[in-house]
Amino acid sequence: MSSPRLVATDLDGTALRADGTVSVRTAAAFALVEDSGGTLVFVTGRPPRWMHSVARAVRHRGLSICANGALVYDLHTERIVEARMIHPDVIDESVRRLREHLPELAFAVEYEGGYAHESDFAVNGDDPAYGRREAIHALTAQPCAKLLAHHPTMDPDELYQLSVSLVGDLVTPTHSSGRALIEMSAHGVTKASALAALAAELGIAAGEVVAFGDMPNDLPMLAWAGTSYAVANAHPEVLAAVDHVTAANDDDGVARILEGLYRR
Repeated sequence: MSSPRLVATDLDGTALRADGTVSVRTAAAFALVEDSGGTLVFVTGRPPRWMHSVARAVRHRGLSICANGALVYDLHTERIVEARMIHPDVIDESVRRLREHLPELAFAVEYEGGYAHESDFAVNGDDPAYGRREAIHALTAQPCAKLLAHHPTMDPDELYQLSVSLVGDLVTPTHSSGRALIEMSAHGVTKASALAALAAELGIAAGEVVAFGDMPNDLPMLAWAGTSYAVANAHPEVLAAVDHVTAANDDDGVARILEGLYRR
């Protein structure tokens, strides 16, 4: 059997360890993909500003689809090469609908070059750049790559289902963090849609792609790829949806599979 022409992998919870680092073994496996002539694509909810440490760890190899499909980022040059943004009118209407039903929500937005948030938005303490605080009318005034909504108490899966019912006709909601944080991209934009577009540009069919993931935002990509893997620590919905399960992220599960696929 020939090696896959394209490897698509999520980062946090999948290819990265729990502390957010790339292990030596995983970095070597990523290098093996490109050295063997394959295309390496990191497909992540992370914004580009969170990709600098990953780019260094993998020696600037591969491409990254960031913000759940909204931005394509070249790790060789560390530049955004493509963007699929949410229009301000759509952001405004999405916020209005969500806040009407869930007034406890706080919002933030990811732009191409940074982000901003309401004063009561629960900023991730691991974020290297906390962004600026803005009133909601300022947040919705320009196109964004991703709209985020955080609820202080709701179950993440319950919040996701409600978000789909409220704004699923305007944007594409998903979740990936394990907390009540909904990530919304432009309507129809997912990890899968961006990966499919990139693969088509390269003349690569879905059957020539192997994909790895761990959270619900990975499900469209895993369904599209010819071969799908979940790491052992994945969300139950992901474990139920994939073709195969590999070892957990802290046990180099992605690297183990890539070594078998690309070493002769």
